[in-house]
Amino acid sequence: MEDGYIHSDINVEASKADRSVWLMKCPPVVSKAWQSSAASASADSPPVSKVVVSLDLLQPDDSSALQFTMEMAGSEILNIPKSYSLNMSKDFVPMGIFSESNQGRVAVDGKVEHKFDMKPHHANIEEYRKMCRERTNKSMVKNRQIQVLNNDRGVHMRPMPGMMGFITSNSKDKKKAAPVKGADMKRTRRDRGELEDIMFKLFERQPNWTLKQLVQETDQPPQFLKEILNELCVYNKRGTNQGTYELKPEYKKSVEDTDAGP
Repeated sequence: MEDGYIHSDINVEASKADRSVWLMKCPPVVSKAWQSSAASASADSPPVSKVVVSLDLLQPDDSSALQFTMEMAGSEILNIPKSYSLNMSKDFVPMGIFSESNQGRVAVDGKVEHKFDMKPHHANIEEYRKMCRERTNKSMVKNRQIQVLNNDRGVHMRPMPGMMGFITSNSKDKKKAAPVKGADMKRTRRDRGELEDIMFKLFERQPNWTLKQLVQETDQPPQFLKEILNELCVYNKRGTNQGTYELKPEYKKSVEDTDAGP
């Protein structure tokens, strides 16, 4: 190592370094649908989706007037919304796309020209909400199993020989185990789609939550929870609900819709 840099002999294929690439953040249901299609894809497989670009003919050179919509192919079979809006971000850090093959070959596949956030189109927002509610209800159902033991004498529950010597009857000598504080417990991340369903359910219960309340309700790491909140919610910096999160308008479901639901 010289001058703080690590020199490596890895060769990087850069023939596609100048290729323009679109980076898009999509909902979990769309990502799973694409992965399922890719697993069964062949050379003759049709496209999984198409992008429709709408422009203002009176201002053809105005990039801000462009509107992008994505339509999913085979959405009726997969039971997911068909149309999605693509919101283009103008300010983002320059990024490149890298890939590595199974043989360890590293290549530059292009540079990010546009970055999009994908959300259900306003025409399909009710269908998307219904699908999220159904997934939430399924995730809240606990599957209990009853197992019948062949040995009904309780042999496996008896103390093993030599274990009795470790048990003392003097309660004064027993050291009370220190309780584990909630902040010291290592929280396990849930599946991203499952956590989003739980979040929608919580915001149906009440419209505003603090980060501390949501951590207690979901038992998830705060940093991971913030990533989900930044996608689904807006943070109130002032006003009567200062310091709380609430759903973005496209995800917000009114109380009337809840009462009218099946």
